[in-house]
Amino acid sequence: MELRELRELIVRARVVLWDFDGPVCRLFAGHPAADVARGLIGHLEKLGLGELLTPDERRSTDPHVLLRAVDRHRPGSDLVARLEDHLTAEELKAAESAMPTPYADPVIRTWVAVGSRMVITTNNAPRVVRSYLTERGLLSCFAPHIYGRTNDLQLLKPDPYCLNRALSATGSAPGDALMIGDTASDFQAARAAGVPFLGYARNERKEKVLREAGATAVVDSLRLIHEVLWQVHA
Repeated sequence: MELRELRELIVRARVVLWDFDGPVCRLFAGHPAADVARGLIGHLEKLGLGELLTPDERRSTDPHVLLRAVDRHRPGSDLVARLEDHLTAEELKAAESAMPTPYADPVIRTWVAVGSRMVITTNNAPRVVRSYLTERGLLSCFAPHIYGRTNDLQLLKPDPYCLNRALSATGSAPGDALMIGDTASDFQAARAAGVPFLGYARNERKEKVLREAGATAVVDSLRLIHEVLWQVHA
C-alpha cells in the first residue's frame, strides 16, 4: 500500500482496535489450531453428535468455525457451553507458547506513548488475552478495553458486536478508530461498524484472503506502522 495512505490511517486513529490472534501474536504457534479443532470434533463424535457438522466444517482447522456450527444447531445449550469451556482451556494452553507478532510490542507501546488508546476486539476468550498481555507486560496498554468471545457465539466476528462495544466504552466515533486485523471476518466486522480497516498479512495467502474480502489497505509487516509513528511524532 502507499505510504501516504498508511500515514493517513495512522494519523486519524485516536482508538486502535486490534484483533488478537494474528496482529498481536500467533496464538497457536506452539499448540496448533488444527489440533484443537480435531479435539473438538473428536469430542462431538464421542457424544454421537458428529452429524451436527457438515463435511466442510469437519475439514475446518478453525475451532471457532466448529463452535459456531454447533451453536447454530444447539444455541445456548449445555453442549455449547462445554465446548466453549474446552476451547478456552485450549487457548490458555496455547497462550503459554504464543509467539509475538514482529514489531507488535513496540508499535503498541509507541502508539500509547503518543496518546492513542489501544483496544482488543477478538473472537478469543478475554481471559486468554489478559493472560498473554500480562506475560508480555502489555496489559496496562489495553486494560480495561478487552472485548472478546461472549456466551452468545452468534456475536463473534464478522458480527460487529465487539467493535461496537469498544466504540461505546471509549466514547469514540467509528471514523476516529482504526481496526487492525488479519482475516476476512475482521474486515467484514470493521465495515459493518463503519471503522477504517488496516489488514495485516504475514504471507501471500493471508493477503489474498484479505484482498478478496475487499480490504484495500494491507501491510505485510507492522514495522511500517512503527516507522510511520516515529515519522509523524518525531
